Amino acid sequence: MQLKAAIQSMRLRTLPLSTGGVLLGILLAAADYRVDLWTAVLIVLTTVCLQVLSNLSNELGDVLRGTDTADRKGPQYGLNGGALTVGDMKRLIGLFVVLCIVSGTAMTWRSFGTLLGMTPVLVLLLGAAAIMAAMKYTLGRNPYGYRGLGDLYVFLFFGIVAVCGAYFVAAHTMFWKLLLPGAAVGCFSIGVLNVNNIRDMETDAATRTTVALRLGERRAKVYQSVLIGLGWAFMLAYCLLRWPSWWHYLYVVTLPLFMKHLTGVWQRSGRALDPMLPLLVMSTFLFCLLAGLGFCIHLL
Repeated sequence: MQLKAAIQSMRLRTLPLSTGGVLLGILLAAADYRVDLWTAVLIVLTTVCLQVLSNLSNELGDVLRGTDTADRKGPQYGLNGGALTVGDMKRLIGLFVVLCIVSGTAMTWRSFGTLLGMTPVLVLLLGAAAIMAAMKYTLGRNPYGYRGLGDLYVFLFFGIVAVCGAYFVAAHTMFWKLLLPGAAVGCFSIGVLNVNNIRDMETDAATRTTVALRLGERRAKVYQSVLIGLGWAFMLAYCLLRWPSWWHYLYVVTLPLFMKHLTGVWQRSGRALDPMLPLLVMSTFLFCLLAGLGFCIHLL
């Protein structure tokens, strides 16, 4: 197995998106409670393992179903580029399933001091669900990513579960207002998927159903604008409901990046949309980081 090809298939450029939500949850928890450093590290590590597992599983599923071909608009990775075999990819997936289990179990034990009891068991069950969701996006007999349900998965796991789950594991408590920042990150995460699907509409049409294909390119771009707008609205609502401090709005400095992203989405099509993906990923990461830091700085 070629290490370089394996790293390419891990799609490390997507990691800021998955880690952004959990960092926001951890920082919001740190603003409210004392957070154990090693618990925070293990939350991030588990998230990274889950994201890589999802990326590897998606590539294998797309190749097996004939979705990723030489005509693919996006970048070529290890398996669809021919540097890795199906067997190589299955072994990599198996490795990251084990890493997810080990890291998630260590995270739960460090946070709660035990693996017994209702709360740690529920956290472990949620972790098992996350592993299954990461793999079943394009793998299996009836993958939900091929039925236009990817947006719902991304909203739940990259948004709600990432922010609220990280807060709960770090602080051992939760409140309904956290659904607002979770929904904000969820909307931005759907946006990343949506741009990917707009770019790949031509090659996806033969093998899968996506929201972008159902809407058509123009309405999919309207959908993208709505997602970005809703993400900002959810976070603004959360800040208005919490303590009145201008530091809570530190993330507003990222607004030009989101505007640049939307401008690029409306002006581009096909492969030309590819730079808009990392731009939204990094914009979302900075948004999450600054939003969380804003609440922590308020306490200084």
